[in-house]
Amino acid sequence: MSRVLVNFVAYQVAWFACVLGGANAMPWLGVAVTAAAVAIHLALTPGPWRDALLILTVATIGALWDGLLAGLGLLEYPSGMILPWLAPVWIIAMWAGFATLLPVALRWLLERRRLVALFGAVGGPLAYYAGMRLGAVSFPAPVAALAALAGGWSILMPLVCWITLKLDADPPDLLKAAASSQPLS
Repeated sequence: MSRVLVNFVAYQVAWFACVLGGANAMPWLGVAVTAAAVAIHLALTPGPWRDALLILTVATIGALWDGLLAGLGLLEYPSGMILPWLAPVWIIAMWAGFATLLPVALRWLLERRRLVALFGAVGGPLAYYAGMRLGAVSFPAPVAALAALAGGWSILMPLVCWITLKLDADPPDLLKAAASSQPLS
């Protein structure tokens, strides 16, 4: 089985576990399944330290972005909220899982800036809409929520693609040292 197919299938399984766990008051289910998917990804990638940094960065961006939308009342989650200004744990896990797609299944998209922005503007809201249909999120003001999601994802998607490319081209010194097992000077 190809690495791209494994990556895509692992993400889809994690996505459904996150959404269905969040919808059914089992938010840690998605976290556990996503942790397994991320572990598989890190085991198969040629740059595990680089990808770990990418996953942590994208999960942080997602935690803050979705937390902002929830804080503004645009999104309401039925479970998994730990702090009022942070996304639910299963959403943070979903962002971590999404980050695994960037260097593998979505690699073809990374340098196509206009397409990336369009992909974000359309794909982001569609994913949340699917989550809403499965009971994992609600939109008190649907038009405002979908507009905010489209606008945000049209910016966030190019940002995370740029971060992916930047880490590929010029990994931070910490990652270079970890990869070569040599101390920083």
